[in-house]
Amino acid sequence: MKKFKEILIVSILTIIYIYVCNISMLPNNIILMQGEPLKLNTVLGINIKNSKVVTASSNLNNSIVEETGKLELELNLFNLFSVKDVTVNVIPKTTVIPLGKAIGMKMYTEGVLVVGMSEIEGQKPYQNSGIETGDKIVEVNNIKINNTEELIACVNGSNGESIEITYISDEGEEIANILPIKTGENEYKLGLWVRDAAAGVGTLTFYEPSTGEFGALGHGINDVDTYQLIDIANGELVTTNIVDIVKGENGTPGEIRGVIDGGATIGSISKNTSYGVYGKVLDTSRLNLSKNNELEVANRSEITTGKAEIMCELENGKIEKYEIEIQKIFLENNQDNKSMLIKVTDDELIEKTGGIIQGMSGAPIIQNGKFIGAVTHVLVNDSKMGYAVFGDIMIKQMREVS
Repeated sequence: MKKFKEILIVSILTIIYIYVCNISMLPNNIILMQGEPLKLNTVLGINIKNSKVVTASSNLNNSIVEETGKLELELNLFNLFSVKDVTVNVIPKTTVIPLGKAIGMKMYTEGVLVVGMSEIEGQKPYQNSGIETGDKIVEVNNIKINNTEELIACVNGSNGESIEITYISDEGEEIANILPIKTGENEYKLGLWVRDAAAGVGTLTFYEPSTGEFGALGHGINDVDTYQLIDIANGELVTTNIVDIVKGENGTPGEIRGVIDGGATIGSISKNTSYGVYGKVLDTSRLNLSKNNELEVANRSEITTGKAEIMCELENGKIEKYEIEIQKIFLENNQDNKSMLIKVTDDELIEKTGGIIQGMSGAPIIQNGKFIGAVTHVLVNDSKMGYAVFGDIMIKQMREVS
């Protein structure tokens, strides 16, 4: 009897634990595109209702949401008591002009990013400060730091006295005190290598005429030293000049080589995310936009395996369409930008590039007359294979920028 009670208690606690975990893992806010089903992975007994509706038959899970705007949902347990509130923002269907244009990007961080450390005159002034590679320095002695030059000026202005550094780590905002070391050149240094900007070349995915906004890359820009997604303050979208195409081979990814020095600024970048780079187009004259090329953004449920096309620029001023095959679709994936497995089947593209190459990230994908997504990755062991992100994810990310 005693053993039975112990088993019963453990079983009850396990069930409670499962329910608590499930409820805590459900998001507080969701963005859906009009016509997309609401899908929340709930356990038995948790019902999802519009908070304005009180009937027991109003469970909305897996239902198609057609009405745009904000939807306040209530999650309750066995229709007895509320356990969580969820806000759903339903954005309207939209149209975009797929571009496939090679583009340059310049990004500027908030504060300066610590990318490395080194001894100064045989000493490590940063030691025991708590500052690590990947942290951002945002203030020195309560003075805001916007770039590397301002940090250098503050450190040299210390005259060797201890300085208070405000920095942001994975744990949040923190403060450290460091005593700068004087070098043989009569300069004061902290032993920290920092960077305040990053630049690169990729593909401009689409332009949305109704808002003047753009999406690019389908993935974010990471720092080359820390490999972390760069948290930007602002950035510029600039024209690029393609100088070379390095053909990819199995085991060795190729690349589009372009230069952005002297390029014209045609837009502003407002956000760098894991699902792409977003901002506003300021000069549309260089994009050769045509109303005739405007396409509806497909919901992921409309995408099918089989033939599709990508658009990309491999020669300056010449954007071409190339045939690909969508081999797998990961409908439930909202965790990363690997939404579809794709294969390049176009002989001309394979001849030019070997398949998918670096710089092609962001190449828009068209299927059945709709924009469905963008190229994001190449499989290093097979240059003809790669991944793509859903177009609906890119639109949702862009709306979060707005």
